[in-house]
Amino acid sequence: QVQLVESGGGLVQPGGSLTLSCAASGIIFNGNFVGWYRRPPGKPREWVATDARGGDTRYADFVKGRFTISRDNANNTVYLQMNSLKPEDTAVYYCSAGAIAPEYWGQGTQVTVSS
Repeated sequence: QVQLVESGGGLVQPGGSLTLSCAASGIIFNGNFVGWYRRPPGKPREWVATDARGGDTRYADFVKGRFTISRDNANNTVYLQMNSLKPEDTAVYYCSAGAIAPEYWGQGTQVTVSS
């Protein structure tokens, strides 16, 4: 059974930083697609960043230059480093994984950017 567990969310002031983690069991991140998505309050889920097999990383325009997706294959963990956070980054953040596209999802972690 595949399980993805996100952690690292919380309350941060505008301009601050957070690092989200996604630990997996039942699936090996190395060689598979991994991604981060988010659901802002009252809005549908949206794509944030992905790392396809082989390290092809892509970012949504609204996080480009501020967020970085990375993997720790030894610990089977994916990270999302978030810098220069803005109030509009407030959302529940989800990690996903699969062979070539999202197949499995975590339960999400809340990120709130507010002064």
